[in-house]
Amino acid sequence: MGISAVVHSGGVVEVVVDVPPVNALAVRDWFELAGAVREAGRDPATRAVVLRAEGRGFNAGVDIKEIRDDAGFEALVGANRGCHAAFGAVYECEVPVIAAVHGFCLGGGVGLAGNADIVVAADDAYFGLPEVDRGALGAATHLARLVPGHLARAMVYTCRTVTAAELHAHGSVLEVVPPGRLRAAALAVAEAVAAKDPYVVRRAKEALNGIDPVDVHRSYRFEQGLTYELTLMGAGGRLRDAFAAGEG
Repeated sequence: MGISAVVHSGGVVEVVVDVPPVNALAVRDWFELAGAVREAGRDPATRAVVLRAEGRGFNAGVDIKEIRDDAGFEALVGANRGCHAAFGAVYECEVPVIAAVHGFCLGGGVGLAGNADIVVAADDAYFGLPEVDRGALGAATHLARLVPGHLARAMVYTCRTVTAAELHAHGSVLEVVPPGRLRAAALAVAEAVAAKDPYVVRRAKEALNGIDPVDVHRSYRFEQGLTYELTLMGAGGRLRDAFAAGEG
């Protein structure tokens, strides 16, 4: 369990998240995930990365209880820095990253999927940002890469979710498959990428990042700054504590 990486023949690396019970990642997990993705991308033998998860869902975001149980702000700052590192590792990975999403993809999960190059999803997958209900902000930067602007705003304000089928209709999910076929479908996409000239693909990734209209790093850090404001004003702690108490 935790964060692991499997190297397949043909240059595909599979990075797997397995943090029971719901893949809500602690600070150390975010940094480990960032390290695994960066290590894979920096290996000249790697041609594509598949990012997926075991368990009930792809990702439930940060470990709210870790933040609640911290008497100071070290866990909050660590979670923000860890998320920034993990999202950035996916975005900056030298080779294309294919996110294989099943079940819930919430908060930080949207940050990972939104920064991936390609998303393949199970038909039970759903995506959302519950941050407003948790007294935080963040990953709207990445949600905006998955849905149109007005829908993104509605999702942030209301915390509503959207299905994999809806994202497929928007063109941000490449394929929607039964859960039992998700891993194979993601690996098949990765293998198709890996079959191309690796030098050309790496330059293509560099080019696509270079023409992005939004600086995802600066945009996300701006959101995080407002999360700190919410915490200083008391709303962040109050809503996080209420959520953690409700979860037991």
